[in-house]
Amino acid sequence: MDYKQVEKRMNAEIDRLSNLPDELIHKILSFVGIKCAIGTSALSSRWRYIWTSMPYLDFSFENFSTSARLSNFVTNVLSRRNNLVQVVSIKLPYRDFSSDTLRQIMNYAFSHNIQQLDIKCFPENDNGSPFPLFCSESLKHLSLRWRAVFTPTSTIELPALTSLYLEDITLSCDGNTEKTDKCIGLFSKCANLKDLTLSHCTVRGLKRLDICHPLLSNLTLQYVHGSLKVVNVVAPQLKNLSISYSDEMLQFLISAPDLVSLCYKNYLHPLYLSTEGFHSLEKVDLCVRHSIVGAQDFVRLFLQLQSVKFLTVNMEILELLSLSVELISNQPSPFANLKSLHIYPARLSELRNGLKMSTETIC
Repeated sequence: MDYKQVEKRMNAEIDRLSNLPDELIHKILSFVGIKCAIGTSALSSRWRYIWTSMPYLDFSFENFSTSARLSNFVTNVLSRRNNLVQVVSIKLPYRDFSSDTLRQIMNYAFSHNIQQLDIKCFPENDNGSPFPLFCSESLKHLSLRWRAVFTPTSTIELPALTSLYLEDITLSCDGNTEKTDKCIGLFSKCANLKDLTLSHCTVRGLKRLDICHPLLSNLTLQYVHGSLKVVNVVAPQLKNLSISYSDEMLQFLISAPDLVSLCYKNYLHPLYLSTEGFHSLEKVDLCVRHSIVGAQDFVRLFLQLQSVKFLTVNMEILELLSLSVELISNQPSPFANLKSLHIYPARLSELRNGLKMSTETIC
């Protein structure tokens, strides 16, 4: 096949793509990043302005030598984009943007009825900037990995939001002891929230965190640390709860009558629950590496998990219980509905490396 035949075939392929509707072309280009999408404007007159009406703006593919160049690129894209077209999603890479650039991006997103916003970056001020004002009637999914500070005056007003992921956020009530309860306002104006994740967040000046949502279905707390002592969860539709901590000892007040799955991982402390009971609970995953308490704390916990059908525990918990046979030998098993028992390896390092060891007991 000579060069002219190859060129003719390539042109035919391009023409075939050109005949696709704009919506489908936009979807295809969303998988290659915005810079590559802009590059297609050189193909033909049909492609010249295709990128300007793309509803998916994914900057996470782009590689720039400096944050300033990336910021200039983002600014130019937004300024040359067709302003009449709404934005479905914006994704920003893990970089250090200036506060002005971030504010510009968010203002543009909210003014174009964005539905999904994903920002993974640190502002230039690494000490933590004030949490921005989020107000949108259209945003449904928000993911922020941002070293920002939320105070009682901060607001997230997102009535359509269903999914919220926050990482590296600081919840601060320092100097506002009389307004401590207002820290809960971070989620109070997200009435349709169903999925909430707090990961590696810091709490300052606040001993109790209340998470109260009528529609919340999935809650994940990962290494939330600081001054926090009590976490109060009131979620009548909560189905899945996952809690991971390194060495903090917290008390959890949980009102979740429809809870189905509970996962808890901690290096030192067992789970301290205050609850009316989990009558719908089916799956429990417990992993405490080096417990500093006695077996009675785990016995107390198991009595609160009586409805469980599928139980997973690590070897250290069983070893601790085996040292207090007199504590459990005269008591009936609390797990009358248990169908299977899985046991993690003795060392968590083995678990992280992918080693799988389990035993299963059918009652």
